[in-house]
Amino acid sequence: MDLDTLRHSCAHIMAQAVKELFPEVKVAIGPSIEDGFYYDFDKKEPFTPEDLGKIEEKMRQIIKKNIVFKKELWDREQAVKFFEEQDEVYKVELIESIMDKKVSIYKTGDGFIDLCKGPHIESTGMIKAFKLLSIAGAYWRGDEHRQMLQRIYGTCFESMIELDKHLKKLEEALKRDHRKLGTELGFFEMSAEMGAGLVLYHPKGALLRTIIEDYEKVEHRKRGYQMIIGPHIMKSDVWVRSGHYDYYKENMYTFKIEEQEFAIKPMNCPAHIMVYKSKLRSYRELPLRFFELGTVYRHEKSGVLHGLLRVRGFTQDDAHLFCSEDTLKDEIKGIIDFVTETMRVFGFNDMRIELSTRPEKSIGSDQDWQRATTALKESLEEKKLAFEINQGDGAFYGPKIDIKLKDALGRAWQCATIQCDFALPERFDLAYAAADGTHKRPIMLHRVLLGSIERFIGALLEHYAGALPVWLSPVQALIVSVTEKQHDYAIRIKKTLEYEGIRAEADLRSEKVGYKIREAVMQKIPYIVVVGEKEVESNTVSVRRERGDEKGNVVNGIGFTEFIDEIKEKNLSRK
Repeated sequence: MDLDTLRHSCAHIMAQAVKELFPEVKVAIGPSIEDGFYYDFDKKEPFTPEDLGKIEEKMRQIIKKNIVFKKELWDREQAVKFFEEQDEVYKVELIESIMDKKVSIYKTGDGFIDLCKGPHIESTGMIKAFKLLSIAGAYWRGDEHRQMLQRIYGTCFESMIELDKHLKKLEEALKRDHRKLGTELGFFEMSAEMGAGLVLYHPKGALLRTIIEDYEKVEHRKRGYQMIIGPHIMKSDVWVRSGHYDYYKENMYTFKIEEQEFAIKPMNCPAHIMVYKSKLRSYRELPLRFFELGTVYRHEKSGVLHGLLRVRGFTQDDAHLFCSEDTLKDEIKGIIDFVTETMRVFGFNDMRIELSTRPEKSIGSDQDWQRATTALKESLEEKKLAFEINQGDGAFYGPKIDIKLKDALGRAWQCATIQCDFALPERFDLAYAAADGTHKRPIMLHRVLLGSIERFIGALLEHYAGALPVWLSPVQALIVSVTEKQHDYAIRIKKTLEYEGIRAEADLRSEKVGYKIREAVMQKIPYIVVVGEKEVESNTVSVRRERGDEKGNVVNGIGFTEFIDEIKEKNLSRK
């Protein structure tokens, strides 16, 4: 049985249940989605968790009746008239946007009639396992200027075993929610007082970000990238020339100074182009690889903001490569290798690749789009990498490869992207002196490895459930004194660890040692170093390794040099 059809049918049953329980509610749309389904409703009063229980019970009654799904084709005028009489304004609007003379209608017995293209299962009794999950707000047709609707999410599987497995996965995902972990571990906060979609890093979060960025700087220099830094604001003329003003203006923050309009940068590419354009380049200089940890700002709609995953201010590990056509595929394949190696270092070994083609709104010639798409496609094929075609989802200036990570729960995270661009070099009149003395146009590759540093940190926290590898942990070792008598020894250990490049803190509070250990376990600190009278006398430490619980994984009397070497090895091997 097709799972999408099953879930779409379950959404239909949910809408019928809602209408039977709340006749005044207006229905909108109810598609199947990855891992489930939803339906949007216009209801004056908010749905409550208790309402979800009532809706589920009504759905069970409908399912038990084993009602047949029946498809009919109605004339558009007939359908409009029927739904107008039912005061289903959203269905009327949908029908009016359909150009066909006939529209598809589905009935479940005489109880519910819905505008729907289908397909559906044969009868309601085929639904064996479902669960309503949550309630959220959603603007009609995704337009923030339209009516705010209430969206009920649910999921459906062919068996209770599969459903139970999925619900356990959701429960685990809830525990791993980076917003929850970020607060509990003291990494970051996001508050309405600062402004929606803006991140305030606390010391631990800022340190984690610094560790990630320092790693990237070293790795980029190894591969011949040159660091540059662009301004945060530029005249709007630059963005008009690049095309962003026409294709991206609704997501840009603009303002005027002395009658001149400026924009806060939503992208880093124009600044990198200006560096290239600062002098005439020779073919001997190519490929040129410019790298920037560039902070950008985009006006994302408030309804799509989600922790670190969707923010208005974020930093990209952004690079732009300028190359000739004969080196284009080598550069693309080099980026793919760089992405793969980087993801493995951070603990992501499973990836999904998509090749996104030309969207409806775009710039550049058909010939250039074909050349760019072919270069990306052949690079993937030559690397023997499986990929899917994502039709019409490229950037407005070129096609792209999107590389999505799979985390510990099998969820996909969009991070790395490689975009092939013939258009912006043309718009900015970029050139290089070729070997034959002529001036030729370079090809531009836009790429990120981790993507948004914010989003990547969110993915890391959820992948590791907050228990980051030792080399990434902001606090690698916490020294816990048993009594006040060991304070001087604990401080000496802390200073020695810091001198050796190990991130350490000391808990010298006059609390019971068990309480301090429990707190350290909750903070997911890799090494808890307990020092009491015996340790002072023997000049050793007792260590709880790798986030063991309060009872186990303890080694007493470790030599201090041995302990330092162990953490250094973790840092060196990035474990």
